[in-house]
Amino acid sequence: MNFKYSKKDKLKSKKLIEQLFTEGKAVTAYPLKLIYLKTEFDDGSLLKTGVSVSKRLHKTAVSRNQIKRLLREAYRLNKPLYFNNSSTSFAFMILYLSKEGTTFDKLNGSMKLLFKKFKDKTSN
Repeated sequence: MNFKYSKKDKLKSKKLIEQLFTEGKAVTAYPLKLIYLKTEFDDGSLLKTGVSVSKRLHKTAVSRNQIKRLLREAYRLNKPLYFNNSSTSFAFMILYLSKEGTTFDKLNGSMKLLFKKFKDKTSN
């Protein structure tokens, strides 16, 4: 199992992010929302992921950055469990929707539920 979240797995392209928000589909497991789009990448990676926390809901950069670190870590640990045998490539954006802060355990449980809903929705 590959538990890495390397540079090539990060969603950086502004064009792709814009396309993701206009054409992408969404799955929600409160307090997380996953926007996804089936696409092909030039570098051969299967998943590219970005995380986002609203500036309107979390005023200080410290709280936003902490939540983003927790989101990335929960994604990194759960990615191999759900996507190791996947052959289709996706672009993901994970949004944090709640006003309150969070703990890693809550985020990890929500991330598992989110990926389970995603797998159910895309397998049909």
